[in-house]
Amino acid sequence: MAARPSWRCRVCGAAWPCSPARLALLGEYREDRTALLVYLGTLLCEAMSDLATLHDGETPQGLTERILTWARAR
Repeated sequence: MAARPSWRCRVCGAAWPCSPARLALLGEYREDRTALLVYLGTLLCEAMSDLATLHDGETPQGLTERILTWARAR
């Protein structure tokens, strides 16, 4: 899980979800990609709010790609 409100990995400090977090999420939701996308969408909304507060109302660019779109089925 990400450290909030910075949305950095609690283990390695990289932007969450880092590669190990992505692999863990894919493993946890391997049978239900739709549930993973719903979960990540919820977290995206929370991250947008948290990060906007830290950045004077601006949401960092690329946040949707970082948190959500990587998990789309290919």
